[in-house]
Amino acid sequence: MINQYFATCPRGLEALLQAELQGVGGKDIAPTDGGVAFAGELSVCYAANLHSRIATRILMQAGRGSYATEDDLYEAAYKLNWPNWFDVKHDFLVKVTGVKCPLKSLEFATLRIKDAVCDKFRQVVDSRPYIDTKTPAVRIHAYLTADAYVYYVDTSGDALYMRGNRKASIEAPLRENLAAGILQLSGWQAGTPLLDPMCGSGTFLLEAAMISLNIAPGLKRNFGFEKLKNFESDTWKKIKTTALKNVKPVTFQKIYGSDSDLRGVRIAKQNLEEAGLINAVQLSHVNITEVIPPADSGVLIANPPYGVRIGEDEELAALYPKMGEALKRKFAGWNTYFLTNDLRLPKLMRLTPSKRTPLFNGPLECRLFEIKMVAGSNRK
Repeated sequence: MINQYFATCPRGLEALLQAELQGVGGKDIAPTDGGVAFAGELSVCYAANLHSRIATRILMQAGRGSYATEDDLYEAAYKLNWPNWFDVKHDFLVKVTGVKCPLKSLEFATLRIKDAVCDKFRQVVDSRPYIDTKTPAVRIHAYLTADAYVYYVDTSGDALYMRGNRKASIEAPLRENLAAGILQLSGWQAGTPLLDPMCGSGTFLLEAAMISLNIAPGLKRNFGFEKLKNFESDTWKKIKTTALKNVKPVTFQKIYGSDSDLRGVRIAKQNLEEAGLINAVQLSHVNITEVIPPADSGVLIANPPYGVRIGEDEELAALYPKMGEALKRKFAGWNTYFLTNDLRLPKLMRLTPSKRTPLFNGPLECRLFEIKMVAGSNRK
């Protein structure tokens, strides 16, 4: 049976997600802002959840139509046979997102849809499931436009960037799917030297190691689709077994990480150890201005700290020119990439970017600056 799905992702990575969905057999693929619609059997949904490095969630369409009021949303939700989707013993959550939605309160709309689901259960099985807003077994999403609704059942469960790898983190860590997207946008390939000189808790290093060793990002976690009544356990077992067989043994992958903050290096080491990937990566405690290139050429990717707290802006403004000097002096032959929401970065580094890709790190609008380090030609 062919189902309709919507995969959400960080804004700016839709084209990469589209390619991934084509790779797992998705049909009728239609990218839009913040995600990609596609169609396929349950096997495609399972493979997308397991293999997508870019998606945030894979949602399966349960119903769609037009509405004008909260009562219309209630009626539409009540018509759907929710007990066919999940067992009454599973607690659930309803999340409503609106774009140009005319309703006064999305919270009230959420309440009405939740009531409809519970009332449907009462009608069919004479009992109702409980609500859990923290760790629900089942998530129902409603997407509202000016006059249309779509109801989805979430097949992912926890967001897909939660790989089950990173146990510890420092402030404002980069989400794994954004890190994976940046690695792809940089053109980096497994086997090419990769350096993150501001590695923090090691997100780029973990993602790069998993790509290099052909480890599917979802191998260590569970998914929402396992709790649904249409779950095909044999289909899932086959997909997961194939993915496990394709994993390469852990050997050094020319992936290098360093940070001036010793705590960051320790946390990165802990995360890599817990993921079983410590032998794929080389870590060191060193300031970005003193890093020695590990090879004659390669890809350098960094997510410099954002000047969010008072006083940090001035510190960063003093650091950027030193970073630029170090890159010019030592990194000729390297392609460098910086994700930041500080648009002064290239100017203060006195380097000219060849590309500026708009990306969103959560709600923060950022730029991925590409700066190709050609000997002596980057000065303005």
